[in-house]
Amino acid sequence: MAGTPPQGLTVASRPGRGRPAVHPGAWWLWALGLATAATRTTNPLLLALLVAVSAYVVAARRTSAPWSRSYSAFARMGLAVLAIRLLFAVVLGSPIPGTHTVVTLPEVPLPHWAQGIRLGGRVTAESLVFALYDGLRLATLLVCVGAANALANPARLLKALPGALYEAGVAVVVALTFAPHLVADVRRLRAARRLRGRPDRGLRGLLQVGLPVLEGALERSVALAAAMDARGFGRTAAVPPAVRRTTTALTLGGLLGVCAGTYGLLTAEGTAYGLPVLLAGLTAALAGLRLGGRRSPRTRYRPDVWGARAWLVAGSGIAAAVIPAVCAAYDPAALHPGVVPLTAPTLPLLPAAAVLLGLLPAFVTPAPEEAA
Repeated sequence: MAGTPPQGLTVASRPGRGRPAVHPGAWWLWALGLATAATRTTNPLLLALLVAVSAYVVAARRTSAPWSRSYSAFARMGLAVLAIRLLFAVVLGSPIPGTHTVVTLPEVPLPHWAQGIRLGGRVTAESLVFALYDGLRLATLLVCVGAANALANPARLLKALPGALYEAGVAVVVALTFAPHLVADVRRLRAARRLRGRPDRGLRGLLQVGLPVLEGALERSVALAAAMDARGFGRTAAVPPAVRRTTTALTLGGLLGVCAGTYGLLTAEGTAYGLPVLLAGLTAALAGLRLGGRRSPRTRYRPDVWGARAWLVAGSGIAAAVIPAVCAAYDPAALHPGVVPLTAPTLPLLPAAAVLLGLLPAFVTPAPEEAA
């Protein structure tokens, strides 16, 4: 029959079937939006909601790739940061005054040149709560960055960068993939030691696992350098001097405009000129990056397309960042509960609804098995 392939032959898969369902840049915008929302509040209920949203989306949409297992490592890092912040508040004290004494530690006298610093002394509930809120915000920020590492393919993200940022993007991608590969190597070596009946915990196990992990990281770095050299990494094309000078002026001027516009938006005095300067700086910087891409001649095989799903994913993260920032201008007490006097935090409904918008990627994107 016409159109039927001969026996023994297979039909090639459809174009684009191996592409990811969502652009990797959309995952980073989503995660950075949640991280921005975390920097805008110290309310523990909102911060816990941000962690729960990121954890649910990661559990629902991460793949089985080695770099997608880094979320738990970032979560442990956040817990360590929280514990260290509380320890500093107990040992070094806190500038927050308080009347509810939890414990009184022996205070170590310090010389006169160390005024303002104390070791030990009275530990109040107000200082502990303030340290808890502050540490929880930083831990949430780390968890959101871990979600981006677990969901966005770093190699595909590098393909999406403009040519002018390719060299810098390679350095960033190598740095971002170091921690996931390190975690995967540690798990693999610990599993191998358990199968051989050798200890994998404690100081002895850590020392015996650390050397093979570092050796594997060194071998991976050498292999990466050889692959980059074989592919002509760093090769630039000849462009006219006028184009180079124009590119430099547009890029530097645009970045300065972005800095000035951002500063204007963050200060009360610069609200009039902040947004126009920011938009002008972004336009100049993008034009400079487009011109700078001429110096890096490279092709993209099956580039990732920014589709409707990517807009929904990125938009949910942006909404989760913008709405709490707007609410902070009208009701700052809801996003920053007081500690002097101690008050129970309440969950503001509008910022909480904005954070819940971050769950949208778990429903509008296909499961990893469908995206493969």
